[in-house]
Amino acid sequence: MYNSNKTYMSSAFTRTLLMLFIAAVAAVDAKAQLRMNLGEDSPMRKLQIAEMAITNLYVDSVDEQKMVEDGIRGMLEKLDPHSSYTTAKETKAMNEPLQGSFEGVGIQFNVSQDTLLVIQPTLGGPSEKVGIMAGDRIVAVNDTAIAGVKMSRDEMMRRLRGKKGSKVALTVVRRGIADRLSFTVTRDKIPVKTVDAVYMIRPNVGYIRIGSFGATTYEEFMEGVDSLKRKGMVDLVLDLQENGGGYMQSAIRIANEFLRKNDLIVYTEGRRSKRQEYSANGGGRLLDGRVMVLVNEYSASAAEIVTGALQDQDRAQVVGRRSFGKGLVQRPIEFKDGSMIRLTIAHYYTPSGRCIQKPYTKGDKEDYAMDIEKRFKHGELYSADSIHFADSLKYETLRRHRTVYGGGGIMPDFFVPLDTTQYTPFHRQLAAKSFIINASLRYIDSHRKELRKRYTSFDKFSAEFTIPAAVTDALIADAAKDGVKPKDGAELQATMPQLKLQLKALVARDLWDMSQYFAVINESNHIVMKAVELLGVK
Repeated sequence: MYNSNKTYMSSAFTRTLLMLFIAAVAAVDAKAQLRMNLGEDSPMRKLQIAEMAITNLYVDSVDEQKMVEDGIRGMLEKLDPHSSYTTAKETKAMNEPLQGSFEGVGIQFNVSQDTLLVIQPTLGGPSEKVGIMAGDRIVAVNDTAIAGVKMSRDEMMRRLRGKKGSKVALTVVRRGIADRLSFTVTRDKIPVKTVDAVYMIRPNVGYIRIGSFGATTYEEFMEGVDSLKRKGMVDLVLDLQENGGGYMQSAIRIANEFLRKNDLIVYTEGRRSKRQEYSANGGGRLLDGRVMVLVNEYSASAAEIVTGALQDQDRAQVVGRRSFGKGLVQRPIEFKDGSMIRLTIAHYYTPSGRCIQKPYTKGDKEDYAMDIEKRFKHGELYSADSIHFADSLKYETLRRHRTVYGGGGIMPDFFVPLDTTQYTPFHRQLAAKSFIINASLRYIDSHRKELRKRYTSFDKFSAEFTIPAAVTDALIADAAKDGVKPKDGAELQATMPQLKLQLKALVARDLWDMSQYFAVINESNHIVMKAVELLGVK
């Protein structure tokens, strides 16, 4: 439809595009709004006409909202691999792990044999306050059965979560109690931890693993630093393996703790975004002591900002394998319905001038997504000798003038090859089909009280505990019933050391927390152990 003076009526599509265009231009140059041309030859008018024609003239009915969203996605698909559009639901799910909290009942749980098993209630959380304990099985939520009905994990989570202050009735089965127990839990804000582990890995050497960079990461990190310093930490192993990034500001604040006043941390620059530098304020509390930063091929974005800053400023040595290479800066453009565009506006650069972003072809996201697979095939993950850099990609660190390389990602100072023999195909099958996690859950569920009574400290557990043979025997027998078997006795024998270690780590996690899990499992992590070796400790 259009009126007599040939100006077309507004639509959801027009309003969305106009809002996006105005917001984007205004963010770059307010005066540019005055130069906006929405005349007959404007590309914006062309889009408007197309949308109105389809909505009003197409032979069948169309979902206008979906058509708008598909149009936005279509535009973004021709750009870089990280510009994206998300619906309101997708945006909420994406942001929740980074925002530091969600609203729910406050339990860590796993699903074992179609039943929700409580691993640990959140300390001081709503479930703990009403008496829900580790080992409890939640079988019903608001009188609706969730056990024995093949309900998905996501659906269980949906039923447990809800607005702060709302109440939910939980029916619980507890070992040793004949009757079912009923609890009414008042939902509350539940903190989301982004620091996975904090512990003393060796005398005078602390270990902190950051899983992602969220709103509370800096505070969590500094709490960890304080606790380790009280235990005598002098040197630090900062583990950023598998850290996919998150909030840039959290990364900058953490890097600031290691660097001297006015040390450059990172800078950003784009076609319409002027160079913006972020430098240390000199008030950091980790200016002394040796630092090892650990990365691998899945360390990206904010993790690469921290790694690149500490490497370029000669404040840390980097151990592991070349990081992912995600160095594009996204600006969120939010819509009233909660949906969002994350539009790339600039590149990240390390202090020496290296662009973190690996090369890509606009619109070819499939090739980009296959980069890690290409590294496997090329041999980069197995041998540093397979990695070759052009002279144009050579840079120097800012103090010691060591050679570092650009071209995408952060190349470590000490390369640690991927050991494909560490986990046998049989082990990977056992893990993929949940036989290992289920065996640990059954064991801890049956022996929780006696284990806690016997192992009054993690140090005692670490030194003395071994997984009983009956547990591994039952696990292997259960797997065999499902057709998962080792190809021969040699593969079974090669599987057992890592299988027992992983089971021990899972038991430690369920008795204590993730720090104790990593304290066990890291003893077989080659990158972690290389860092310990380089620090000269045993």
